[in-house]
Amino acid sequence: MNQTVEQIWLDPDHRKPSEWAEEERYLNNAPGYVGPWRFSYAPYLREPLDKLVDPDLDAVIFVGPAQCGKTELILNWAGFSIRAEPSDMTIFSPTQGNARDFSNRRIDRLHRDSEKVGKELLESRDADNKFDKHYKNGTILGLAWPTKAELAGKPIPRIALTDRDRMEDDIDGEGDPFDLATKRTTSYGSFAMTLCESSPSREITDFRYTPKTAHEAPPTTGILALYNRGDRRRWYMPCGRCGEFLEPRFELLEWDPFASALDAAETVRMKCPVCDGHTMPDERFTLAQNGLWLPDGCRIENGSVAGTPRRSKYASYWLEGCSAAFTNWPKLVAAYLTAEEEFDATLNEEPLRKFYNTDLGRPYKPKAAEAERTPEEMMARAEDFGRDPETGEIEIISETAFLIATVDVQKNMFVVQVWSVIPGEPYDLALVERFDIRKSRRRDEDGDIQWVKPGTYLEDWDLLIEQVIRRTYRMEGRAERMAIRIIGCDSGGKAGVTANAYAFWRLLKAMGLGNRFLLLKGTGTPNAPQVRETFPDASDRKNLATARGDVPVWMLNSNQLKNEANNRLASEVPNKGMVRIPKWNPAWLFKEFCSEILKDKGWVKAPGVRNNEAWDLLYYAIGLCMTKYIRCERPTFWDKPPVWANPTDPDNPFIVKPGAEPFAEKQKTSYDLTEIASKIA
Repeated sequence: MNQTVEQIWLDPDHRKPSEWAEEERYLNNAPGYVGPWRFSYAPYLREPLDKLVDPDLDAVIFVGPAQCGKTELILNWAGFSIRAEPSDMTIFSPTQGNARDFSNRRIDRLHRDSEKVGKELLESRDADNKFDKHYKNGTILGLAWPTKAELAGKPIPRIALTDRDRMEDDIDGEGDPFDLATKRTTSYGSFAMTLCESSPSREITDFRYTPKTAHEAPPTTGILALYNRGDRRRWYMPCGRCGEFLEPRFELLEWDPFASALDAAETVRMKCPVCDGHTMPDERFTLAQNGLWLPDGCRIENGSVAGTPRRSKYASYWLEGCSAAFTNWPKLVAAYLTAEEEFDATLNEEPLRKFYNTDLGRPYKPKAAEAERTPEEMMARAEDFGRDPETGEIEIISETAFLIATVDVQKNMFVVQVWSVIPGEPYDLALVERFDIRKSRRRDEDGDIQWVKPGTYLEDWDLLIEQVIRRTYRMEGRAERMAIRIIGCDSGGKAGVTANAYAFWRLLKAMGLGNRFLLLKGTGTPNAPQVRETFPDASDRKNLATARGDVPVWMLNSNQLKNEANNRLASEVPNKGMVRIPKWNPAWLFKEFCSEILKDKGWVKAPGVRNNEAWDLLYYAIGLCMTKYIRCERPTFWDKPPVWANPTDPDNPFIVKPGAEPFAEKQKTSYDLTEIASKIA
């Protein structure tokens, strides 16, 4: 009996994608699993894979953690499209490098390990390229990355986007990559399909939201925003005791709270919210075979889905990390407790963020979102230290290991905060003093002193040598004085500041002070390292007049470091990361520490706030301590601190006698900056 063209197109060999995968897909992940594909390892992948050929749907969205096999949806769909239901397909990765890697590591291995798929390749030399594969039945498989040209090109019936949250939200001004992809498939009608998968990594846009339905994701961008457009399916499995279905969420896990991370992980079990019984880790595999996807608005009755699902042309799935096939509950608990331990030791939230995004498959809610600071609370916690009660002279707290300073460059002044670094796990920061440098050495026609103008006059930067680099402080209970170990200075801002900052650093380098004065610059890039040394050069046309590749600029991830700054301001235990502020400081300074609040796109000024210098200079100080010249955030730093971090060491070069100038024996006491500039120009 002859088949029509439509029948051949729809299902030429009458197999579902999941059936094809178990019959023809083969894995060779030595030394891991080697053998035929089996959904028993990841039963939650069967339904979304089969939905990829549902004529009533336009798209399938899959949200999940790492180690759950979500990329296998794309590979099984590609194999099915090559072998069982010939159809052109394009797979989009975040970057060109990612697309090349997907071609090498995923598609080439699909050809190699699944013999029947590999035999479909045309034998011509140009049939198997990095970014396109041609097959005997006429199918073309493309490997691409989001660009205007790629996403606005010719129609394609099947498109997959992998790792969506690593992609830009607006492609060359044309719009969201998912929306552009679905437009490319529309001319194929009921045969069109778009698959989008990713782990979530975007910020929540409203920390005070309340879910309107049981399965609604928090308001955010990227993959979870797409999930919310769909019918919002979540994975449930039966309790090992009462048989009632539950979503295996991390909050249901219990373990011994008094054991170490690894020992506690070995005691993990999942508590049923219905019967209070416990399911053990070795039962998870068996119970998962009876698991099912529950759409939003539905319920489970007698092991089956009942009710009316949310109407949508998108089938959307969100898998919790506790159900991921290629990890287990003890590993999750160990990872979580390790991240918590690092937070307790360093107040750095990034390991926790990674755990929630990558291991659990959830967006992360920063601790700063849980409460907002107030100046009144900070003033109530201020301490009585930092001034001689008789003379009023500023003195550093006795626990100080070394001093640092941070500088904010304003239009008409330098704003300076000096900090004591105090040993701890993590170290404390105690404010020594805050002062402004406003008056220059320049005079106008009437002989009056002019304001500092850092963006206009290079000679005004010379004031930082006199008033910061060579500044010393009286030590509490000692006759000696302490000099500042290192200074971090903002290198951006008003016009001319960057050029003068670079020129000033070159002058300091010629004076032998380059390693004691670091130029800093904040970046809001979400996944950037917390601290990174860069060397801007003339290849950046914006810096053509100032950058030669010789000036180091330390890039600070402002949002991450401000998260840590917030956590430090919330700490109330000495030697556990506190920010300690003397109570004699004016009220406006405490307000500046509370000048920003956390929003969806990061830290922003609170309504009605003008000045935030104290807050910025605090996060500069935290970043400065992470540079290669200090690194005191490391747990081992205080076990054997360097000479300059030990104020009792007689060889400490930053401890000087009263009246002595630091480093005077090695360098001149004054410099002609004009003369030095002429020598290095």
